[in-house]
Amino acid sequence: MTGPDHILIQVQDVWKAFDDNEVLKGISLRVHDGSSDVILGRSGIGKSVLLKSIVGLLTPERGSITVMDEEVIGMKNRDLNRLRKQIGYVFQYAALYDSLTVRENLEFPLRKHTDADEEEISDRVFEQLKLVGLEDAIDKMPSELSGGMKKRIGLARAIIKRPRIVLYDEPTAGLDPITAREISDLILSLEEQFGITSITVTHDLECARIIANRIYILDDGLFQHQGSYDELKASTDPYTKAFFQVTR
Repeated sequence: MTGPDHILIQVQDVWKAFDDNEVLKGISLRVHDGSSDVILGRSGIGKSVLLKSIVGLLTPERGSITVMDEEVIGMKNRDLNRLRKQIGYVFQYAALYDSLTVRENLEFPLRKHTDADEEEISDRVFEQLKLVGLEDAIDKMPSELSGGMKKRIGLARAIIKRPRIVLYDEPTAGLDPITAREISDLILSLEEQFGITSITVTHDLECARIIANRIYILDDGLFQHQGSYDELKASTDPYTKAFFQVTR
């Protein structure tokens, strides 16, 4: 089932702790097919923990997480790996393989997760680099790339398998404002072009303004407020108001 009324990701009453530190305290979230949802919050508040729980990299103590109508919590590794083929994950610092060229970094997921032949792999890699404007970087090593270029390569790698869902972990972290804006615009363009459903965790308010259909503000293990960018910006709630003032 597809369409804007279909819930593609559903998080219900999820709890996650590390020793005595409760990070998620019964959090719930519903992401509709085709939506771009953003989770805002201070650093260390649990945003990335939620993303990793959705993709099965962390296991909550209790609750339910369904992705494309399949329960993730308790899922066998074989089934998790199958599900992850339809999910792209953009890590905070791009997480490129330092010992591989840009070409080899993009080839890796195709070789591992598809049956594409060599010609198809080559064509797909060049196509992805063209989408992010980095065809000339195809044979460079990650150490030769700027921070913004690494982010673009990370985006290209995340969507090279044409995933239905992409999870972004601080996609503009560490970038200057101009490059951060370029990355945000690129995310929006790629999502519209390929019909991607996404969740982005960030504390970059400008990124949220550009890409979000709906924004959730995370604090103390729960979503304290949610709405469109304009709705939250106009909020009279002290925490939401302070957050927008501090991070703008």
